[in-house]
Amino acid sequence: MKRARLLVLASAVSMLGWGAILPYQYAYAANTRGWGGLVAAAASSLFSVGALVAAPIGGRLADRFNPARVVVVAQVVAAVASAFLIVAGTPVLFLAGMFAFGAGLTAAVPVMTILVLRWVDSAQRRRVFALLFTGSAVGMAIGAFTAGYLVDLQEKDGMWSSFSTATMGFLISATLIGIAGRGAPADEVPAPQDAPSGSTGAALRIILATPALRWTAVITVTLALGFYAQFESGLPAYAITVLGVSARTIGTASAVNCLVIVVLQMAVMKWTARRSAPSLLVAVGSIWVLSWLLLAVASFMPGQAATMFVMIYGVFAVGETMYAPVLNPLTASLAPSGMVGATLGIFAALQTGVSAAGPMLAGVALTAGHGWLFVGVHVGISLIAVFAALRLRAILSGSRKSRPGDLPATLDELAAGTEAGVRRVPQAA
Repeated sequence: MKRARLLVLASAVSMLGWGAILPYQYAYAANTRGWGGLVAAAASSLFSVGALVAAPIGGRLADRFNPARVVVVAQVVAAVASAFLIVAGTPVLFLAGMFAFGAGLTAAVPVMTILVLRWVDSAQRRRVFALLFTGSAVGMAIGAFTAGYLVDLQEKDGMWSSFSTATMGFLISATLIGIAGRGAPADEVPAPQDAPSGSTGAALRIILATPALRWTAVITVTLALGFYAQFESGLPAYAITVLGVSARTIGTASAVNCLVIVVLQMAVMKWTARRSAPSLLVAVGSIWVLSWLLLAVASFMPGQAATMFVMIYGVFAVGETMYAPVLNPLTASLAPSGMVGATLGIFAALQTGVSAAGPMLAGVALTAGHGWLFVGVHVGISLIAVFAALRLRAILSGSRKSRPGDLPATLDELAAGTEAGVRRVPQAA
């Protein structure tokens, strides 16, 4: 478990950069530097494009090379990009830095999952996935909270402290991963010469042709659209424009979201240990639906809107405690032989892509004054997630009846299934 603890710590430290930069970069580029809203929006988009490009590449490289080294390289890229933003004196240079920042940050995400599968035995894997998610949430929250006191958006160098914090965080994280990966047993690291020849395109074709993976992709997209795509922009914009709450209330809601995750994560994991993974995803989609309906109710209760908004962020967090530790292990267990990293990379790219589209949807609906449309669309998206999870549960249940023990259903079986999935990857002799 020593390597697992270092991995969790590394994940938390690396997320300091996300929290320290992303909430403030729009105002910094648009107003502080005077480059305008178009450049600021383009910076956000290029961050997402960099992430979209890098996630499948990172996963594919992890199938062929030592995954710990892939994470280290990706985080060094993110560190260099963060430092580069300090000296990026023109819009073009700033946009290039944001692209590289997104690429380095996200390339490591699917590979972190592979490291858990390789470094942690099946009995402890659920707990480590939960801790990994909790650590990331805490890291982002600390980064955003600390930067809120350090950032001065009235000064040209007002975000240099954020960029420096991110740089140090990524370098420390890369060091911790390098230490954890040192001396890994030979059977935990795939040999490059034995790696499968399948490309990301081949993995994508297999995903589209495999019902279980296809429905898992639908779940991935809809659950990301149903909350994560709106967490940093759409939901705060709805709170301000429709509910009329203050910026301080939005900050409180974000803090409550993180606190609920930290407090409940281990208890929820223990409670859900013997429950079907698709059934838990049904529960997550249902929680998303409930949360959006509560947002609609809040719009008719102006006196209680602020309190309800904070409470709704806490309700979303309950779903997150089930979502994060389940979806990636489930995806890995269903991945094609020798393509665990490539498959996880594709799914990470799907999440990033729809998360980039989310703010555009919010902007169109809320700018036009259609708060009801914004909420209604997300209720519909979340209902699709529930339907897709029910279909996946039916497929996996049918597969288990025809091929007993072949596909995981409960989280305990899922842990064993992901272990088998990793062992399918060709190993060093």
